[in-house]
Amino acid sequence: MEKLDTGVQFIKGVGEERAKAFLKLGIVTLRDLVMNFPRAYDDRTAVRDISHLQFGEKCCVSATVAAPPRLSRIRKGLDITKAVVVDAAGRMTVTFFNQSYVKNALIPGESYIFFGLVGGRIGAPEMTNPVFEKETNLPVTTRRIVPVYRMTAGLTQRAMMNAVRQGLEACGEELPERLPREVRERYHLAQTRFSYENIHFPRDLESLELARRRLIFEELFVLSCTLSFMRTRQLKKSPYRVKNVDMGDFYRALPFALTGAQRRAVDDILRDMAGDAPMSRLVQGDVGSGKTAVAAAAAFAAVRAGYQAAFMAPTEILAEQHFKSLSALLEPLGIRVALLTGGLTLKTKRETQAALKNGEADLVIGTHALISGSVEFRKLALIIADEQHRFGVQQRAALTDKGDTPHVLVMSATPIPRTLALIVYGDLDVSVINELPPGRQTIDTFLVGENMRQRIYNFIRRLASEGRQVFIVCPAVEETEESPDGLKSVKEYAKELSEKVFPDLRVALVHGKMKAKEKNDVMEAFTAGNIHILVATTVIEVGVDVPNAALMVVENADRFGLSQLHQLRGRVGRGAHKSYCVLFEGGGGEVARERMRAFCKTNDGFKIAEEDLKLRGPGDFFGSRQSGLPDMQIASFASDMDMLKTAQSAARELLDADPELRRPENAVLRESVERLLEKNKGTFN
Repeated sequence: MEKLDTGVQFIKGVGEERAKAFLKLGIVTLRDLVMNFPRAYDDRTAVRDISHLQFGEKCCVSATVAAPPRLSRIRKGLDITKAVVVDAAGRMTVTFFNQSYVKNALIPGESYIFFGLVGGRIGAPEMTNPVFEKETNLPVTTRRIVPVYRMTAGLTQRAMMNAVRQGLEACGEELPERLPREVRERYHLAQTRFSYENIHFPRDLESLELARRRLIFEELFVLSCTLSFMRTRQLKKSPYRVKNVDMGDFYRALPFALTGAQRRAVDDILRDMAGDAPMSRLVQGDVGSGKTAVAAAAAFAAVRAGYQAAFMAPTEILAEQHFKSLSALLEPLGIRVALLTGGLTLKTKRETQAALKNGEADLVIGTHALISGSVEFRKLALIIADEQHRFGVQQRAALTDKGDTPHVLVMSATPIPRTLALIVYGDLDVSVINELPPGRQTIDTFLVGENMRQRIYNFIRRLASEGRQVFIVCPAVEETEESPDGLKSVKEYAKELSEKVFPDLRVALVHGKMKAKEKNDVMEAFTAGNIHILVATTVIEVGVDVPNAALMVVENADRFGLSQLHQLRGRVGRGAHKSYCVLFEGGGGEVARERMRAFCKTNDGFKIAEEDLKLRGPGDFFGSRQSGLPDMQIASFASDMDMLKTAQSAARELLDADPELRRPENAVLRESVERLLEKNKGTFN
């Protein structure tokens, strides 16, 4: 496979300089080049007579140049070349801006294929800047399905196509057949060479579909094998077996009864922690489903078995809140709970660190401060990561390294399809909490425009008079020169509300750039009911629990993903009062408006998440490089879920028969798995 590792600079027409442009797209070798699949296709197979052209249609026209093209220089920097072309039934004008070479390229009497958008008027059709090639030449940019690639400065679609064409001719026969023959035959998949040829230069739509299906399956199959392979390698015996713990004290201490879904999740966790291998489990539940109580049960079991537990939250506000609620629940049961965040004094941090090292603290709740080098544990048996999607994969791994293969429990209120969860979270076991505790309110959601602002202000005043509280969320901390017009910022908006709109109400603000103590003071005052209106950024997105808050107002709502809006909406409806969410439209246009209308119709986080995933893809959905997902070349976690299930099933069957991929027929697959592991070292969960 030596040719596959040849640098792209050695391809004719590329060279050292253009290779730098390819490098920006991550293309270094011929392997990278032929695996740089098109992002779209332009179907240029339709060839029309001039008399049958439809205005607004993109198509090909076979026509002869009737007379020498005319070049006109309009002004400096602008020239126009026009030519009249004819066929047996009509004539058409072709116009080219700043393409003076066309004057000599189009030869009178010669026939060409022109592809472009049909314009002009009845009886006088036109094409502006059409693509063209001689009718006698082999089809390259006309009369075929043409690939459309990702571009960067210094490259053109034509240059990319030429490079890929040469790359395939140079190394096409060396492309590895990564799928064992038995898998290909069972799932009716095309062969490698055919697939690469037709994904780049499809013969027809049917061939393109066969190639896509094969390559999507292959990518998801290799990924599934890699994750299973990685998981098997990581399985070690856990020195911390949590067995025969009497949970009666814990359940009696709870001020409420767990739902059936919560009890099932706790049972899953206890079963895992009692086993030989360390637990790796995701507890997934919608906003307000009671994941924290499940985490508390896990921590109680670990501590009662004689070990320590660490609970990592994404923000100091949330860590403080968990500390208060879990201390109140667990300390009467004899569990010593500590807090460790960046905002604490140096003296307090040192005292907490000493308590963890000496085993004088049983459960520590903290932020990223938990993974600092100075933090040591005596017997860390359980790690809980709350709102997993907020952490980088390396951060969770760094906390895991604080113990000797501890049990790991991750929690997420970002609902995602189960099949995708198995991929995103490194093949973790998944528990889903799909019941809301009794008493949780259904939240009525409305999308409104600026014309409703005064009515919303009146509604806020009415709620405040009834003793309720209100969140108002803005997308920015402060206005900047780069801020688009109308983008609400917490600093300016909080000032405006306090001084002009609600001078008689208590208005406060909180955002991520404030010092920890300032944020905590504001949140404590709001929780205590001493603030009517809290203007905030998404710092309050997760976990903040204020039962008296009955209205969430989101400014410039089109600036947020649907799952993020769902998290924000989940900050209200947590008490006994009827609650509402109001979304103010931004400047996102009709597409964004339709997206938010769909959001208003459901409180089901899973439906919302699937819609968000389709719209934004996993990179944005989970946060850049937070997901533990490798970059996909052709497969989509949003649209290829059925294929993902099939590929996972096929991978399981193969690995059941050959867990280490040692059989000769699986050698190429094993090499691909090793390559993917190496490429994504430190990225996978």
